Amino acid sequence: MMCPFCNHLEDRVVDSRESQDGTAIRRRRECMRCEKRFTTYERIEEMALKVIKKDSRREDYDRNKILAGVIKACEKRPVSMEAIEAAVDAVEKELMKRYDREANSTDIGELVMQKLHRLDEVAYIRFASVYRQFKDVNEFMNEVKNLLSPKDNNHKQS
Repeated sequence: MMCPFCNHLEDRVVDSRESQDGTAIRRRRECMRCEKRFTTYERIEEMALKVIKKDSRREDYDRNKILAGVIKACEKRPVSMEAIEAAVDAVEKELMKRYDREANSTDIGELVMQKLHRLDEVAYIRFASVYRQFKDVNEFMNEVKNLLSPKDNNHKQS
């Protein structure tokens, strides 16, 4: 593995841990030249899924796009990177279950929103505002009201 600091090709594994859901192995490595440490993840090869975009273009599925969107939505929120990775893993696992070759980007976005809704409501609203491209404040407020409605109903039943 090439060191991200000095590009040396020799390192040693200091620690290996399996992820909670068993889909990846996290390895802490130490460069044999500069002695700096870095982390790598070993995963099963990504699925050969094509994403059908809203304009009907097709592109390869890219986990990093989902991860970047969730990280952006969770920015300055009390959500750990571990929780973000777990949410993206869950989205990916669901995609593998539901689709063989192609998935609509809208279906992927809805799955991401489901996971974010459980993870952090502010992150959910942030993601939804970009993903759903709210046209005005009223659409945004309706989404917030929908988010709050189930809670209100749960409190009334208690």
